[in-house]
Amino acid sequence: MKNIGTSSVAKTVDEYLAGVPEPARSTLNRVRAVIRSAVPPEATEYISYGMPTFRYKGALVSYGAFSKHCSLFPMSLAVMAAFQEQLKGFHTFKGTIHFPLDKPLPAALLKKVVKARVAEKERKKER
Repeated sequence: MKNIGTSSVAKTVDEYLAGVPEPARSTLNRVRAVIRSAVPPEATEYISYGMPTFRYKGALVSYGAFSKHCSLFPMSLAVMAAFQEQLKGFHTFKGTIHFPLDKPLPAALLKKVVKARVAEKERKKER
């Protein structure tokens, strides 16, 4: 599936989002805002593998727009498994959650997934 935010290689998240057509752009802007509200202040955003990615003690989560859906990449099979029941209404694949172009993941669920990833990163760095 082609990532629709990368027709020209974006160097920043803002460039990526500017290249995404509506309604996916609005959906991803909402996803970005929710993720920002759930990550520690020192988390940063960058483009990785052509997609917006949040970094906190390493890569944390990525998201992107494709021709028929948007995706969240929690980058953790353990987190995917932990939220398996709550994600039943979405198409999930190994490491990916798909959602409609015009409808972001519910904010409360997205926050829980991101916070679980942050906690996972903090546990790994303590070892």
